[in-house]
Amino acid sequence: MKFKSRARKNGAWYETLSRTERAIIDLTIKCVEKIRSPTLAKTITRIIGKLAETLQKTFIERAQEIGTEISKRIVEIAQEWGNKKSSEWETDDDFIKFLGVTALNT
Repeated sequence: MKFKSRARKNGAWYETLSRTERAIIDLTIKCVEKIRSPTLAKTITRIIGKLAETLQKTFIERAQEIGTEISKRIVEIAQEWGNKKSSEWETDDDFIKFLGVTALNT
């Protein structure tokens, strides 16, 4: 539960986990005191590992990662509209960080 609350405060809960993964954690917390099933234990461990990896990343690293994905989509759209110089945006670190920070703050 402590790990879940930390992930929710950090924003990693919804950003990192799928709806199914969040449901598995929630149901496990509500219904199980001690995990006995090896399959459930393995699944929970994988999900917690995924969250831990996200929580360890710095804010700028996360912004860079998200910004890169967004910039690729923006460049594709701009090129469809005929903007030939838009391919430079995909490698512009300041633009990528701007997009990532903006996305993380919304």
